[in-house]
Amino acid sequence: MATASAAARKPAIKDFNFTWVGQDRGGKTVRGEMRAAGEAQVNATLRRQGIKVVEVKKQRRGRGGRVTEKDLTLFTRQLATMLKSGVPLLQAFDIVAKGHSNAAVARLIMEVRSDIETGSSLKQSFEKHPLYFDTLYCNLIGAGESAGILDTVLDRLAVYKEKILAIKSKIKSALFYPIAIVVVAFVITAVIMIFVIPAFKQVFKSFGADLPALTQIVIDLSDLFVAYWWALFGGIGAAVYGFFYSWKRSERMQHAMDRLLLRVPVFGDLIRKSAIARWTRTLSTTFAAGVPLVEALESVAGAAGNYEYFSATRRIQGEVATGSSLNSAMQGTDVFPNMVIQMVAIGEEAGSLDTMLGKVADYFEQEVDDSVEALSSLMEPIIMVVLGTLIGGLVIAMYMPIFKLGSVV
Repeated sequence: MATASAAARKPAIKDFNFTWVGQDRGGKTVRGEMRAAGEAQVNATLRRQGIKVVEVKKQRRGRGGRVTEKDLTLFTRQLATMLKSGVPLLQAFDIVAKGHSNAAVARLIMEVRSDIETGSSLKQSFEKHPLYFDTLYCNLIGAGESAGILDTVLDRLAVYKEKILAIKSKIKSALFYPIAIVVVAFVITAVIMIFVIPAFKQVFKSFGADLPALTQIVIDLSDLFVAYWWALFGGIGAAVYGFFYSWKRSERMQHAMDRLLLRVPVFGDLIRKSAIARWTRTLSTTFAAGVPLVEALESVAGAAGNYEYFSATRRIQGEVATGSSLNSAMQGTDVFPNMVIQMVAIGEEAGSLDTMLGKVADYFEQEVDDSVEALSSLMEPIIMVVLGTLIGGLVIAMYMPIFKLGSVV
């Protein structure tokens, strides 16, 4: 028991990256990188490999930036290109790591490389970093390794990640513009209420006459802003933070918001098309890589990014596992258009399901592009009308007493 408790208290050994230079059995100078607990471990490992160690240096762990989805997409594309060109796997990792400007990405790549060098498969090495390489990514890599077509699978995976990244970027750009305008409008309105209207109020006091109702309402709102601006801004900030915090942490909140977003006018249709594009693209990529359909649906469930499609995929997976066809299982979910179901049925009958799913994904990705362009064109006049009404209304309210005074004179 004492030994067990002592082992439990023993701190975990921290690994570091080392660069080394040595000579192989033929006297040729070789060099490389290794992840180990210390220089002694590096020396021992190299000696077992028949390498005479000349120099070992510990690498400094720069902070660097964070690893983004774009970084992982670029890494996948670079790795696919080099493997297709015949570059050995470990050398490809070296080239990508040394050519990356982000220290965090380079460190991640070298950690994966070190695991491969010590005997782990590529899939096992990626699975040690679930924050960056999800189940779908690892399953596709495993399928490529098993079938001996790793370069082809990596190329398909790179195309998949590039298209998914493009869809996410378009959705963000469509949502960013109206949100940014609303924030700017609120700031401008707050500045007018707190600083401009009180100056007009002092002028109006000297008139000694009753103010128009609209002007009086604006002045009362301005007094409220001036007196409680801290509570107003603090309350809005706390409400926004609390909303997004709950959305991120509460599973029930996420499910409710996912359902709501699909029913929002204009934006809901865009989100639905995006979810279908991601769902079909993911299933096409996994199935083309040789992953069995039931296992492929396991990876696809969370790829659409919406709970409605997640739960629908789980139901589809259960029916397919019991012998139903994919298109009949999709019909009972009520989340896929008839065109998608018919294309899947044709693909199943012709034995080209991955090709048909790819065509569906291409169609809905184009639909997302067209919807974003149409939405941008629609939002511009609406935003101009809203801003014109808001700012113009404040200006008119402030000038109405002056016009009234001019008519009296």
